[in-house]
Order: sequence, then C-alpha cells, then structure tokens
Amino acid sequence: MRRKNKVSLGSGGHEDLERAIRAQANFSEYVPIGIILLACLELNGAPWWLVLVPGITLITGRLIHAKGINTPPPDFSLRILGMKFTFNTLIALVVLNISWTIYQLMH
Repeated sequence: MRRKNKVSLGSGGHEDLERAIRAQANFSEYVPIGIILLACLELNGAPWWLVLVPGITLITGRLIHAKGINTPPPDFSLRILGMKFTFNTLIALVVLNISWTIYQLMH
C-alpha cells in the first residue's frame, strides 16, 4: 500500500492506506497476548485439540476483523464480529489456562 500510494510515513491522506495501517495495528495489539496464552496452555500440558480450537478461533476472528476494516466503506458488522471472536477467545484462553492448571494440580 505504501509503494502504491508513494507514502513512507503515515497515511498521506489515503483512506485505503489508513485502513491497512489500522488493521495491522489492531492485529499487533491483540494477537501477541493470544499467542502467549496459547503457548501457556501448551506448556501446561493441555491436549493438542485444546490448543488448536482457540488458535483457530483467534485466527478466524482476526481475519473477519481485517475483512471488515479493509472493505470500503468499513463494514462495522464484520469488525464487531471479528472483535467478538477475538475477545471471547482471549477470555476462553484465560479460563482454559486456569482450569487446566487446577485440573493438573488435582491429578
């Protein structure tokens, strides 16, 4: 996008570049914590499928959000759906990590 619009810093007033910048920034704000939570779940010895399912839902949520933000004009319904997937997955990962840790301690 930067090459296409010949902009090296900022968006240069180009709406498509601004959308791409925000999509990337939003991704970098939420995905790292999801990856950390997935890694913790795996390191805690959870079965592969218990790591795979939230991993897929996190990716799905981010793809839906990116589609919503990059479709002009922005499709807020897709953005909201993507954020719901993301937030619910992050919450589920916290609960899974705590639950799995308690389960491991009891067995």
